[in-house]
Amino acid sequence: MSKGMPNMGGMGGNMANIMRQAQKMQKEVQSTTEELNKKEYTGKSVDDFVTVKVTGDKKIADLTISEKVIDPDDPDTLQDMLIDALNNAFEEVDKDKEEKLGKYTNGLM
Repeated sequence: MSKGMPNMGGMGGNMANIMRQAQKMQKEVQSTTEELNKKEYTGKSVDDFVTVKVTGDKKIADLTISEKVIDPDDPDTLQDMLIDALNNAFEEVDKDKEEKLGKYTNGLM
């Protein structure tokens, strides 16, 4: 009888195949995540008075505010529009990540 791993009905080969598939999937997830993190997403407020661009890792890349909404007597409206535009952009990021990575996470994202 030979020493080493016992013959488990070919399970050693199956395990190696499973490990290769897992490593391949891990590389695909990493590559897709890096690609998504570099991508820019745009969020807009009502009537597009505020536009924000964010990256896939949720960093603000650009922010545009229309002069029409800059009212020193009404900062609340501008704040609401900023929040609306940012939330809109972040929702786009999350939606795209779920779409691209959901097949790997089974909806855990």
